[in-house]
Amino acid sequence: MNPSLPLVFPFSAPPPPATWQEVNEDIRWLRMPLPFALDHINLWLLRDGPGWALVDTGYALPEVKQTWERILATLDAPLTRIIVTHFHPDHLGLARWLQEQTGAPLYMTAGEYLTAHAMWHEVGGHGPQPMLEQFRSHGLGEAGLAALEERGNAYRKGVEGLSVTYERLLEGDLLPLGGCSWRIICGQGHSPEHASLYCAEQGVLISGDMLLPKISTNVSVFAVNPTADVLGLYLASLQRLQAQVPEPALILPSHGLPFRGLGQRVAELLEHHETRLRLLEENCAVPRSAGDLLSILFPRPLDTHQTMFAMGEAIAHLNHLEKAGRLQRSTGADGKILYLRV
Repeated sequence: MNPSLPLVFPFSAPPPPATWQEVNEDIRWLRMPLPFALDHINLWLLRDGPGWALVDTGYALPEVKQTWERILATLDAPLTRIIVTHFHPDHLGLARWLQEQTGAPLYMTAGEYLTAHAMWHEVGGHGPQPMLEQFRSHGLGEAGLAALEERGNAYRKGVEGLSVTYERLLEGDLLPLGGCSWRIICGQGHSPEHASLYCAEQGVLISGDMLLPKISTNVSVFAVNPTADVLGLYLASLQRLQAQVPEPALILPSHGLPFRGLGQRVAELLEHHETRLRLLEENCAVPRSAGDLLSILFPRPLDTHQTMFAMGEAIAHLNHLEKAGRLQRSTGADGKILYLRV
């Protein structure tokens, strides 16, 4: 285990809109807006021979397209490839559009590419209806269900379209970019096969959503795999990441500011989740559903988008407790799934 260092933030502010900031001579940092409470995503340009490789693309909004048009017009070299860490709309949303603008090929893991198509086309147990049935069985109230149903397939709103070809990324792949090799480190829990990128020569990890400096990564159970222990997968992925990336690597996250102190941040996240697990366990002295426990985990008001993530995360923690033998799961006479402390 690497010795932990305190969190340090080398950059005091993000780049201004429609421009970039140099992280070093081979890495440029862009920031794009998001239409949520989490209002931004960081994107990264990596020197790639005569051009730039892009990591993640932004959400499919007209203003993000306009920003990209200005950036592409002033960029000193073309985009050579588009690398997407995972299938979520803020990361994949404009990949096909950018391919059409630049001709750059798309690079993803198979798990993320195929999940994107399943979500967009609502096949194989993916989409709004399976999610609504899952949340109903876990006790979400009718008002929350109605708001989510009215929202429809929000995935298509953020992902304008999908490529029908891609270059597959695998765990351990080495991408030669900017005179060094970027190694693919796959993680699970936040998404099926999330790709982070680590360059040992530069001491830089592009962590995507697997490791964020100030907020905890959402870990949700999908309706297609209803009893999965995705929280267990996520916590194990964090520990593998820490084992593979030495201190004092510079972490380039998808949200928040770049930072150093990987070990400290992993320790904080492990403790954060254990605190939430203990809280749920304590509140299951009588049988409770995920819907019953939502206000325990998230005491603040939640909008529809946040409710979707909150329900998925509550179920993830309850599944983890059941797998660990700390809670017992049952189904009530009304079909609602309940959890009771052992």
